[in-house]
Amino acid sequence: MVHRRFSWPFGGQRASFCGSFTGWRECPMGLVGTEFQVVFDLPPGLYQYRFLVDGVWRCDDTKPIVRDEYGLISNEMLVTLVENNTHPAVQLEPSPIRRMNLDEGTILTTMPPEPPSRNPGMQIAVFRHRVSEILLHNTIYDVVPVSSKIAILDARLPVKQAFNIMHDEGLALVPLWDDGQGTVTGMLTASDFVLILRKLQRNIRVLGHEELEMHSVSAWKEAKLQYYGGADVAGMQRRPLVHVKDSDNLRDVALTIIQNEISSVPIFKSSMDISGIPLLNLATLPGILKFLCSKLQEQPEGYPILRNQISSIPIGTWSQHTGRASTRQLRTSGLSAPLITCLDFLLEDRISSIPIVDDNGSLLDVYSLSDIMALAENDVYACIELEQALELQYQVNGRRQCHTCLSTSTLLEVLDQLSVPGVRRLVVIEPMTRFVQGIISLRDTITFLVG
Repeated sequence: MVHRRFSWPFGGQRASFCGSFTGWRECPMGLVGTEFQVVFDLPPGLYQYRFLVDGVWRCDDTKPIVRDEYGLISNEMLVTLVENNTHPAVQLEPSPIRRMNLDEGTILTTMPPEPPSRNPGMQIAVFRHRVSEILLHNTIYDVVPVSSKIAILDARLPVKQAFNIMHDEGLALVPLWDDGQGTVTGMLTASDFVLILRKLQRNIRVLGHEELEMHSVSAWKEAKLQYYGGADVAGMQRRPLVHVKDSDNLRDVALTIIQNEISSVPIFKSSMDISGIPLLNLATLPGILKFLCSKLQEQPEGYPILRNQISSIPIGTWSQHTGRASTRQLRTSGLSAPLITCLDFLLEDRISSIPIVDDNGSLLDVYSLSDIMALAENDVYACIELEQALELQYQVNGRRQCHTCLSTSTLLEVLDQLSVPGVRRLVVIEPMTRFVQGIISLRDTITFLVG
């Protein structure tokens, strides 16, 4: 093996690296002094590699550059057991595709259409580059509705009243207004209601109505920091409100939502108007995906990966029975399970839903964080079973369709389904038995698309 250091000395806020020897999967680069670096031990051979700097694919003009059979440009390195080996650069004719220099690095601004690649890692890398280009060249202002209303709650409201309003308006989360500071300072979510149930069911089994009626939302937020400040719920720390500006590009907004593990993020105006309220709207993953799908469908033939089956794509969470590797365990629950157990799974695994299955593992329903608000409507705060919780949900909102797909569904079919309003996840099932094989959420999808 030969020790090789790859560096990007041409500036940028963040950088990652991918190459033929990583399967074209991105690897983060560390900032050493004024340049980004990453080190690999490689066997002798000829390798291609590229850099992703601030969301833009780039090559180093000072190193050998080649164009492959699909027209893609990469740096190239020949690794031998002889030290200080150099490999002559392949000289390319000047082309508008590659000759746009910034900080001495070549920006790969466009990609020629390529035939279906036998290298799935390369195919994914090319697709992600094109997706990033779309997201980088559009702002969140391009996505939010021109005319819409947004609910804001006063942080001084009693907790019970706030949750009842959320249920009546069909809201899974709502911004909180602090009159003293004159701005939006936080968010009240279904997760807050779950945390209340979790705490009180463990301590006193049944929640006294007086506590919810007397405590304000702001008081609950302070109590939550104290109660969950330890290891009970990881990462529960006081932090400023996560938000974006209306001028931010869609890729940065999507990454803000994903990296902060939230379902939406407030959009603040870049400049204050006469109303004095900085909040413009809420940015959500469904809105970003719907916009992206509309752009991809303008030229679907230019994205061959869209025709690939999801079973061949690293997306979603899968059952061990499928033989696929997942970053987290696929959770399911039976109807007889205590509701508190389901809530524990949702919070501790940082997921928004859990498939409900029968004794054979076949899909019956899906219980999500937003469903918990039905308990607020019925003033049911005691320890109940999941089947009772579902019945309450049906009484309030009626029975609903479980959105599903198959492992043979194409990526395009999955994107089309998830871009439909109200569809936030797809359960992957076997067609005959409805046995749960996996689940693909909006978060999984956007994470895959932006890498």
